Amino acid sequence: MSNAAARDVLGQWIEGQDVRLAIRHPAAVERLLTSDPHAPDEAELVGLGEAERRWTMRVARLEDGSLLVRLRDRSEAHAAEQMRVDFVANASHELRTPLATLVGYAETLREQADELDPQTRDRFTAIVHDEARRMQRLVEDLISLSRIEAEKFSTPNEAVWLPDLVEQVVQGCRNAAEERGCDLHVEAEPDLPPTAGDRIQLLQLIENLVSNALRYGRPGTPIMIRLTRERNMVHLAVSDQGEGIAAEHIPRITERFYRVDPSRSRALGGTGLGMAIVKHIVERHRGRLTIESVVGEGTTFDVSLPAA
Repeated sequence: MSNAAARDVLGQWIEGQDVRLAIRHPAAVERLLTSDPHAPDEAELVGLGEAERRWTMRVARLEDGSLLVRLRDRSEAHAAEQMRVDFVANASHELRTPLATLVGYAETLREQADELDPQTRDRFTAIVHDEARRMQRLVEDLISLSRIEAEKFSTPNEAVWLPDLVEQVVQGCRNAAEERGCDLHVEAEPDLPPTAGDRIQLLQLIENLVSNALRYGRPGTPIMIRLTRERNMVHLAVSDQGEGIAAEHIPRITERFYRVDPSRSRALGGTGLGMAIVKHIVERHRGRLTIESVVGEGTTFDVSLPAA
């Protein structure tokens, strides 16, 4: 016998089946079939329902000899624990360089202020300001990524109208586009359905893709944003006419802090987390991310999201 929650995870067919087919996990089967009265009452299971889901299984023997099995989902708690570990590791690694720069220039300004000419002093304070701003962006992106990862097991189901979000992002990026001499072109198919999603995260996804295209597209070239429909999916494609990405780099673009050209990325204000955030938002929305690039011609990021 089973309750509705168990059938949702393990399958609607499990009642009346051999327990080895119903709960397909070696540790669970070993615990349920053992005759040892001193066997532990609790076991940790990974992979039931979905590959990364984690469960605590508790077993109690009833008076008639049958077993009562309780499965408690610990996926979000584990994700939160991992989030804290990753945050400390990433922050300590990536903040070390800008912190060293800040300390060095701050010490110079403090100890040799009277010896510095106004131009040098202004240049040093500008560097301190830029490095502090980069640290601020980095911490904000790390916090954002951690929040998205912590929510990855809860599927968003709000009906979100993507053309409205695209228009909001385009308006917000006008100044940056004008500075680089780039036009932002939007093409949207008529009668697009709303997308099932989290409005705030989808807005962040579009902002990251458009900002990325402006950052790495050639000055004076257009950025294309297309919205199309394919069966029950809505496609968002953002294309630039930049230097492109070599094929060997594409599989790693969505890794944290992976940069094709580290010095250029930092000079342009990148934190190395933008595409990692995009990937995790797409995964939480049960979508798909495709990257197509031709060296010397440009890159297209295509996101497919389920319609509401």
